[in-house]
Amino acid sequence: MKKNEVAKKIKKVCITMASIWLLSASLTQASSTIDLNSSNATSSNYYASAQGLSGDALKKALHNIIDDHRVITYSQVTNALKETDEDPNNKNNVLLLYTQRSQAKSTFGPGVDDWNREHVWARSRGNLKSSVANSDLHHLRPTDASVNSNRGNLDFDLGGNKTNPECGCKYDQDSWEPPAKVRGDVARMLFYMAVRYEGDSGDPNLELTESVGNTGKPLHGKLSQLLKWHAEDPVDAFEKRRNELIYSKYQNNRNPFIDHPEWVSKIWK
Repeated sequence: MKKNEVAKKIKKVCITMASIWLLSASLTQASSTIDLNSSNATSSNYYASAQGLSGDALKKALHNIIDDHRVITYSQVTNALKETDEDPNNKNNVLLLYTQRSQAKSTFGPGVDDWNREHVWARSRGNLKSSVANSDLHHLRPTDASVNSNRGNLDFDLGGNKTNPECGCKYDQDSWEPPAKVRGDVARMLFYMAVRYEGDSGDPNLELTESVGNTGKPLHGKLSQLLKWHAEDPVDAFEKRRNELIYSKYQNNRNPFIDHPEWVSKIWK
């Protein structure tokens, strides 16, 4: 066989192998996209037992659906947040909850300019540190370390004094008011917690309340303000993507109030 014929055959084989590789890569990417955006979990099958219910019956049905989730360790939370809260415009950064600042994933730490893990349902409200709620991604978010410290374990309500200008938050002796762009996010995270943790299987029994200043009790307020924020700041694409990732990759459970915002008013008035 002549050298030019051998060369042509080799070139043909290389092109064929390259085509197969590109097709395989394309299929893998498509599969990943389908897993993230086309989950069957939001269909009637996932929430079948909750359809047509309201009040305590709906709350109980949703609890049974999202209970007993796959638990990750608290040490695993940091890397998980780097994915669930990734800045859609910069894969090297996370979006911080209150400030909405895009910050490098590598700057996690205790320093004043670092980011850390915020328990939106304050950890002291129900001794979360001793339960699986401590690492539940549905209420854990990356936040500016200084802002997290300022918030502490305050209830959510209209505040008074302003924090740093970047945050746009307000606070007083018993309440923390997040900026308008994330108030609905905060509300829906607390709604999830009040349904997921009902005191069974060694879990705390968490409840929403109209009172504030309930330090040390498994209570979080202020319910009427959270309902208002839920209506004023509807679910967005960032929340939906986050909910899908937590379900498909980490915990195998969902926040039903992101999938079905209308269920909030069927449980709480």
